[in-house]
Amino acid sequence: MKTQDMNRDWIATAETLSRALPYLQRYAGATVVIKLGGHAMGSDEAMDSFARDVVLMRQVGVNPVIVHGGGPMINAMLKKLDIQSDFVNGKRVTDAATVEVVEMVLSGVVNKRIVQAIGRQGGRAVGLSGKDARLITCTQTHPDLGFVGTPSRVDPKILRGLFDQDVIPVIAPIGAGDEGETFNINGDTAAGAVAAALKADRLLLLTDVAGVKNADGDVVTELKAEQIRQMTRDGVIAGGMIPKTETALDAIDGGVRAVVILDGRAPNAVLLELFTEHGAGSLIRPDIPPQ
Repeated sequence: MKTQDMNRDWIATAETLSRALPYLQRYAGATVVIKLGGHAMGSDEAMDSFARDVVLMRQVGVNPVIVHGGGPMINAMLKKLDIQSDFVNGKRVTDAATVEVVEMVLSGVVNKRIVQAIGRQGGRAVGLSGKDARLITCTQTHPDLGFVGTPSRVDPKILRGLFDQDVIPVIAPIGAGDEGETFNINGDTAAGAVAAALKADRLLLLTDVAGVKNADGDVVTELKAEQIRQMTRDGVIAGGMIPKTETALDAIDGGVRAVVILDGRAPNAVLLELFTEHGAGSLIRPDIPPQ
């Protein structure tokens, strides 16, 4: 009986791989930018599962780029160092002391944790921040917010060089100003800017929700850009989903073929989205398909 059960499992695995073939062919050579945050970063088990998926993507010819956040880790370190934070309209004011902590945590702790997780799964990854090789140049978002930056230029040449070496780039959302200032960048915003610079085939925004929901609370699996704008005007898209959909629209305007907002808590969410028919979140496409 046990042997029969094992045979059924092997057959099911083989069938799954067979069904995945058209999608493996579809994404061979494609660039996929993944914003990593939320639950997927919360435990070693979740991190190892995510890293395994990314290594598999690289193994089958996809060029993955990871841009990560790290808000909870930053908060913990600020508390440990007894550095107080002020907020303006719900956004953290990043003063000189705070931006040093942000860079230390994102570039020195979170980034290397992801790189090491990929290494444990047999992959090759290199950790970067937007300051490396002038990858991301920023302007100040607003004087009231201090050292918070908005990407003004992204130079993806170093990323393409890493693709040629079968290396997975892992990017901390820290940028530099024209005068050498260090800026903290929202992780979603940084991922969107990198995806646009690469003209990525997909931008995957991993979140702690299942996707974009309609007025009835059901996840919508596919939307056009104008539908997103209308749902925002109608108040259906609200709260924390607004900045994510704004990032999606900006990325699409910048040349990304499609953006997916998906639940990073789901096991193998990235693989389900790319290599299965039903996907794993809300796919947002431009109103006019790219040529």
